Amino acid sequence: QVQLVESGGGLVQPGGSLRLSCAASGSIFRLDAMGWYRQAPGKQRELVATITSRRSTNYADSVKGRFAISRDNAKKAVYLQMNSLKPEDTAIYYCKIVAFASGSSYSRDYWGQGTQVTVSS
Repeated sequence: QVQLVESGGGLVQPGGSLRLSCAASGSIFRLDAMGWYRQAPGKQRELVATITSRRSTNYADSVKGRFAISRDNAKKAVYLQMNSLKPEDTAIYYCKIVAFASGSSYSRDYWGQGTQVTVSS
């Protein structure tokens, strides 16, 4: 059973920073891509940033230059450093990993439970 636990969300003023963390537990044979997504009220879930196993990154245009994604394979963790936060960044942030569980011959997506980020003065 693979589980993801997120942390680091909260309330921050515009222009502030937050760092989200997501750690995977369980029997993982191999980690592939990892990423962060977000969903604002009344909107569809959207991609924020992804990082491949070779550490190639991809960002939504709206966060380029402000957010940075990183990973620590030894800790089975992915991080999202968010700087210069804006009110429109307010959303529930979800982490996702693509992984092979031990004993499985195929990869699948695993999602975290989400962490609230609110940017407001």
